[in-house]
Amino acid sequence: MTRTGGPDVLELREAPDPVPAAGQVCIEVEAAGVNFADLMARFGLYPDAPRLPAVFGYEVAGTVASVGAHVTEWEIGDAVLAMTRFGGYSSKVCLPTGQVFGRPATMTAEEGAALPVNYLTAFQAMVVMGGLRHADELGGRRQKVLVHSASGGVGTAAADLGRIYGAELFGTASPAKHDYVHEHGYAHAIDYRNNNWVTEVMRLSGGTGMDLILDPIGGEYWKKGFDCLTPTGRLVAYGFSSAAGGGKLKALQQMARVPWLRFAPLSLIGANHGVLGVNLGHLWRMGDAVNSWMTQLLKYYQAGQIHPHVDRVFAFEKAGDAHRYIEERKNRGKVLLRP
Repeated sequence: MTRTGGPDVLELREAPDPVPAAGQVCIEVEAAGVNFADLMARFGLYPDAPRLPAVFGYEVAGTVASVGAHVTEWEIGDAVLAMTRFGGYSSKVCLPTGQVFGRPATMTAEEGAALPVNYLTAFQAMVVMGGLRHADELGGRRQKVLVHSASGGVGTAAADLGRIYGAELFGTASPAKHDYVHEHGYAHAIDYRNNNWVTEVMRLSGGTGMDLILDPIGGEYWKKGFDCLTPTGRLVAYGFSSAAGGGKLKALQQMARVPWLRFAPLSLIGANHGVLGVNLGHLWRMGDAVNSWMTQLLKYYQAGQIHPHVDRVFAFEKAGDAHRYIEERKNRGKVLLRP
């Protein structure tokens, strides 16, 4: 990406093959994940984006092409998946060994590239910070979980984890995606474009409200979601997609719709509510903790409990089309790139 703007700012360029430094491996990339953070960076609205021109992409899967000095845990040809934190839209990428994980024999490269960002985000939001627990840990009461953008990558991951923890799942999506949402484990599918979706959530929950809400949209959705929480309920914010596509003015307008006073500590104490923020990209210094989450997710995969769903795979030269596909809210599950 050489500049901010529409999908056409993405350019395919050639560069020399990278050489792994000591403690690194070089991965021959077979599939790279596309995430909404990449789109926000393209819009110029992602504060963590590197200086342009830059290569984006947070996750890849493939095989080890070469290893640097002092690397003993990996060999050439090993099947792997990895967290890249930029640089993933590449045919080869060098990474520290701590960001690389073995890919199970039954896992395709496409599944491997679809797993890290979405499933780690869902695991952090639901289990680590959101406090999702099995009903038998809570006196037999199933927790009610609302997930916005339920047909997307994180929404699909949240469905898998919700089933593992026995939650009653509520998902918002456009009506055309409701079948997908139900097929992936949501008990209730709600049209998020309906101005009365809060009323519908409360009706479907029997008036009790939600124990946990995952919201990547922001703005007014945070206010409405807050109104849906049961006492001890938690709202987890992990994105601000309502600001996408309209420049900084739209971002400011959406920021103005956030109920800042209701999120103040004294207000939260009075309401017995929690508002939590999730940004997986800021956890690189917690490598051991994040790696333990990934280890657990890979165990779930090998047990057949999680199923990364790949919607479409675009060639690198069609990366702009991949971004456009997500921007137009067409995807169901994960969108990938391939060299």
